Amino acid sequence: MHGVIKRRREYLHLMRTCSLDHGYFTVTDIQKGAGVPRSTAQDWINRLLDEGCVILKEGKKGRIPARYAAISAVPASACRRIFTALDGDRVEIYHECLSGACAAFCSYHHSMAGGVLRDVRRDGTLLHECASLGRKEIDIGLFPAAAVGIAGVEQEGDYIIQHIRCTGGPAYSLTDMMSQAEGVCEVRLKRTGKIVEGEVRTRALTHILIGIDDTDSSEGGATFALTLALLQHLGRMKGVFPIGHYVAMLNPVIAEKTAGNSCSYINMAIEPDLFEKVRDRALLFISDEALSPDWGMAVRKGFRIPEGLRSYGILSRTTHLDEEYARSVAAEHEVALFGRRGVIGALAAVALSGLPNEVLLNPEMNEGIFQG
Repeated sequence: MHGVIKRRREYLHLMRTCSLDHGYFTVTDIQKGAGVPRSTAQDWINRLLDEGCVILKEGKKGRIPARYAAISAVPASACRRIFTALDGDRVEIYHECLSGACAAFCSYHHSMAGGVLRDVRRDGTLLHECASLGRKEIDIGLFPAAAVGIAGVEQEGDYIIQHIRCTGGPAYSLTDMMSQAEGVCEVRLKRTGKIVEGEVRTRALTHILIGIDDTDSSEGGATFALTLALLQHLGRMKGVFPIGHYVAMLNPVIAEKTAGNSCSYINMAIEPDLFEKVRDRALLFISDEALSPDWGMAVRKGFRIPEGLRSYGILSRTTHLDEEYARSVAAEHEVALFGRRGVIGALAAVALSGLPNEVLLNPEMNEGIFQG
């Protein structure tokens, strides 16, 4: 089912693009654009004709092929990606929208509804939520009540199921848009009066953190830039959902620093069986591209940072740590380290992950930053 939904979304996007650019498309346009046999392109056009997503503008006339058009230039979905990562009894939910306003709307109403959500954050068009597995009743309705909320999150084998209740505009998103978002395997719906309840099924992915430091030299380069390039490199892999790139400031008075003593980390959600492949590809990329022989890389599964590891992150901003201590802390908290002296800062990047940017960028903000 997931494969069919994904292919439908890709073909419909291609048809809409052609319709917007030229006013129509032909079977040949879809055949070449999708790189498939002509019969496959025709089958998908016929299918979307039956669904009412595509119309026949002009029938075939001699050597002139039939012309089709997508029925609307309105985006098929404001929901670009929806994916989830599991760590123990906690689930991270990521929902990327075409619009920052849509993400803000959902952030506001999800927070108001409460339910099983422990934390709700928005970074531009990306809505990032942390939930506990389970169910909890929520009230949904018209203002001043919340218009949409997550009443439950459950694990079913290799899948995560979000139980969403909504009304009004969010109900349209649930019924007409979410199923087309990348990462969604299935959406099941039930309508009770003006309230729509839906089960949104996604894969239970593995969250991975990669910290990087000391890749630059006095002659050039920047750790943040190489780390961002790594995220883009890994994001092209099938089964990898890039999340974000972050910079953290460490102890500003360390003598070995090349500039302000910052490190970087990236995080992503991946299919569980890809962990070793992603780790090895990241290692090859950094070892090839780093300008300093002292580069370091730290890799850890999961998004929950234990107190002992978080304490290391705080120490890295206030004291001078050595490589031996970094390796002992990493071993205690199942963090794989690669490289030389840079592992000190790379491990710190992982240890500080998940904190707000205003904390990451201010090495003096170290009070009350532990998480459960």
